[in-house]
Amino acid sequence: MPVFPRKTYTLNLRSGPLELGRRTLVMGIVNVTPDSFSDAGECHDHRAAVQRATEMIAAGADLLDIGGESTRPGAEPVSVDLELGRVIPVIAAIREQSTIPVSIDTAKAEVARQALATGADIINDVSALRFDGLMADVAAQSGVPVILMHMQGIPRTMQQNPVYASLFSEIIAFLEERMRFAEDHGIDRQQLIVDPGIGFGKNLNHNLSLIRNLEIFHCLDRPILLGASRKKFLGTVLDRPVQDREVGSAVAHSFGIAAGAHIIRTHDVAFHRQVALMSDAIREP
Repeated sequence: MPVFPRKTYTLNLRSGPLELGRRTLVMGIVNVTPDSFSDAGECHDHRAAVQRATEMIAAGADLLDIGGESTRPGAEPVSVDLELGRVIPVIAAIREQSTIPVSIDTAKAEVARQALATGADIINDVSALRFDGLMADVAAQSGVPVILMHMQGIPRTMQQNPVYASLFSEIIAFLEERMRFAEDHGIDRQQLIVDPGIGFGKNLNHNLSLIRNLEIFHCLDRPILLGASRKKFLGTVLDRPVQDREVGSAVAHSFGIAAGAHIIRTHDVAFHRQVALMSDAIREP
């Protein structure tokens, strides 16, 4: 497994600078939904979600990603009010106990706005500012970092025979266009993170190729987030149910870290903290 150089970046959070690249950061996933593909709604109750977040912080999470709308294949959208009711109490409770950076996983501008007002630090938009015309304005006005993810289609239909004429060229062109869009709307390019969108409008071979060649995305000169945790392609290869894909997730994330990923997004922080530490140790010259 070749090891590729990893450039360092500094993001400006409202609480202070966040450095990426010196070591791999581990982002813990807290899904406050009844229909998440990965945890069967274990954290739908906000008290359970806060408990999960607390456990992740204790396990060494560098960031938390809080989401109130499932983006699994075939998922139906939820209302703004329902999404707010799920995520805002969780963010508020986390802020009472910790200063850990929190990203709000949403494609809705109003959810992002209220989450930021409650204490979130980063916007993680799977639509890359496409689904809500006001999202770019919220991001620009707040000045927070934004994660732009590639997705072919929409969650409800994205896995219905995804096809690419040129996988990497199309994803890179998409992310470049989205970064230009963000800049045109007043978002500082230095505040952007890119995510190739593993499992979002990609088949098995697409996902494997993206992880195998993740270093290609360094051409965008932005930090790279990799989220392969427990996804369907792992189950396809391993013939394992979603709750038994941690080893597969670890291998995928290890390849990504070798390729220069800055952040890995995971459901099991304690396990993947070890993955990040060991992978970073191997990265050292």
